[in-house]
Amino acid sequence: MSHLFYGVAYYDEYMPEDRLAKDIALMRETGINVVRIAESTWSTLEPEEGQYNFYHIDRVLEAMHEAGIAVIVGTPTYAVPAWLAAKHPDILVTTVAGQQKYGPRQIMDIVNPTFRRYAEKIIRTLMAHVQHHPAIIGWQLDNETKHYDNIGRYMQEGFVRSLQEKYPDLRQLNHDFGLDYWSNRIDRWQDFPPVENTINASLACAFSRYQRQQVTEYLAWQAAIVREYAQPHQFVTHNFDFEWRGYSHGVQPRVDHFAAAQALDIAGVDIYHPSQAHLTGREIAFGGAITRSLKPGQNYFVLETQAQGFAQWTPFPGQLRLQAFSHIASGAAMVSYWHWHSIHNAFETYWKGLLSHDFSRNPTWQEATTIGADFARLSPQLAELKAENDVALLINNEAMDALNHFLPGDARGNIYNDIFRRFHDALYDHNISLDIIHDVNEETSRYRVLIVPGLYAADEGLLTRINDYIARGGRALIGFKSGFSDENVKVRSSAQPGVLRQSCGVSYSQFTLPEETTVSSCCAEIDCRNDNQAELWMELLTPDDGTRTLLRYQHPAWGEYAAATEADYGQGRALYVGFLPQKGLISQLFDVLTADLTLNSRTSAYRYPLVVKKMRNRAGNNIHFLFNYSGEAMDVVSETLGTALLSGETVYVGQPLRLRAWEFTIIES
Repeated sequence: MSHLFYGVAYYDEYMPEDRLAKDIALMRETGINVVRIAESTWSTLEPEEGQYNFYHIDRVLEAMHEAGIAVIVGTPTYAVPAWLAAKHPDILVTTVAGQQKYGPRQIMDIVNPTFRRYAEKIIRTLMAHVQHHPAIIGWQLDNETKHYDNIGRYMQEGFVRSLQEKYPDLRQLNHDFGLDYWSNRIDRWQDFPPVENTINASLACAFSRYQRQQVTEYLAWQAAIVREYAQPHQFVTHNFDFEWRGYSHGVQPRVDHFAAAQALDIAGVDIYHPSQAHLTGREIAFGGAITRSLKPGQNYFVLETQAQGFAQWTPFPGQLRLQAFSHIASGAAMVSYWHWHSIHNAFETYWKGLLSHDFSRNPTWQEATTIGADFARLSPQLAELKAENDVALLINNEAMDALNHFLPGDARGNIYNDIFRRFHDALYDHNISLDIIHDVNEETSRYRVLIVPGLYAADEGLLTRINDYIARGGRALIGFKSGFSDENVKVRSSAQPGVLRQSCGVSYSQFTLPEETTVSSCCAEIDCRNDNQAELWMELLTPDDGTRTLLRYQHPAWGEYAAATEADYGQGRALYVGFLPQKGLISQLFDVLTADLTLNSRTSAYRYPLVVKKMRNRAGNNIHFLFNYSGEAMDVVSETLGTALLSGETVYVGQPLRLRAWEFTIIES
């Protein structure tokens, strides 16, 4: 992509008045060069079965083309029309709460053959009508697709068939899943029970994996249909999202992004985050790091992010620019807002777009115009940026499922993401840029450091590959619970951490919950006066001979046990942590592990709230982004010689730089 895209979602169907010409004039003034349409408006496109109304789509395509604004058209399948639900109520998804009732979006059963039939018809009808329109540059499949906790007939029947294919002998299934426990054994396939109430984590996690596979298959199915009509120059994309906690929080449990992205030409993502005084850039960073890895070597699209959004998100002056360029600094080739206009009724009435309800030139819109102008001006320097990180963090959906089945103490929710965010955010705050990967293979050898948080369920092959990575010279920071169970969530009968003991040089057979437990340092490089609380879990570690104890528990009963250890293995080194550390301690452990390494991922000696990102542009130059994620002005000195792209001025090493609240600078060197 030779230039940066700056976009909005646009729905002519929602407007309280005819605004198209006025909106396009404002878009051109804003610097908008792409819009997303159609994916939310099936009921307008097909108000009655087999009766189609292309009025809004046609007029928007024509007007955008005339204005020189590109269009991404979405398949309108994620929000079904009322007539379809009334005629075929079985297309509505069944969850543990029962079959869902019509009203919200994303309540369809994506494996239901009736839904598939109608979805295919609307996709083909739309594609056939618009496929040759010159405004269209690409197609978006569905919208934020997930399995929607589907436990319906077709999902369960498909799951059982998949087990039958994998396990021709039921005795092997019973053995691998430990189904003898509490008389859960299955000796005839026709006796297979509903999965939603199982007490067997092996079975439950296998079902979760199957549900995710259906999302992968569904998107691949849509992609195949779309490509029958798409022109050679048009791309296929999709907007993945993340675990939602009022904003994008962590790894999506209901989709395997890495598998599902195989059907796409360009990976897309929706990233939302806290704002105002709570804006940190952390969500932008981890979301970008995951999405950047879905199609290695390619840039990605931020198909949705907030302009104004919720009332608590209305950005402070400067924050919209900071957010937009933070996406670019992670490798995004597009920043697009949900959406252009604010909605005057219905569910998202109080989620504001770039324009407010009165369509006036509000301060957020005014700031957006500066972004559009800078995107256009700086595209030669900022389009097609590439990361050259040598630190990677491993995520794993199967480990997430398994770990979350056994919540320690009074913990609630997705603790895997709590752990993931703790490690990611610690390094982000430490100005360690990283890639996020989902496997360890030959490609992983390009990373000098690997972070492995909470790898609870993993087959022996993956654990062996981690050991091999370390033996060949890699450094690894491995978190508690890693290596504990196999791929079927069956706990290994060897001393823990199982296969990883080989590289980590440490073992344990007991664990407990940390109550008023701190850790103390056993080495001069770690200062435990602050950030010394042991959280969530604690493994009582015994180092093997030659393994160094870095931290020890401060507790009257557990003081003899190590809390963190470091061992040399082959040409590399492994640091194992038996508890959830606080962020400051994680960064210290990382520094100990990498003290003798010069890392490209270490972008700055400064720390958060000064966030420094480094990318390589297509001219081969380094692009340094210095972001002030603070409401206070910040005085720093330049660590880089180069040209400040926003001002055109030369910047020297050691030169004082002043960044106002939420301000940033970009230096090309």
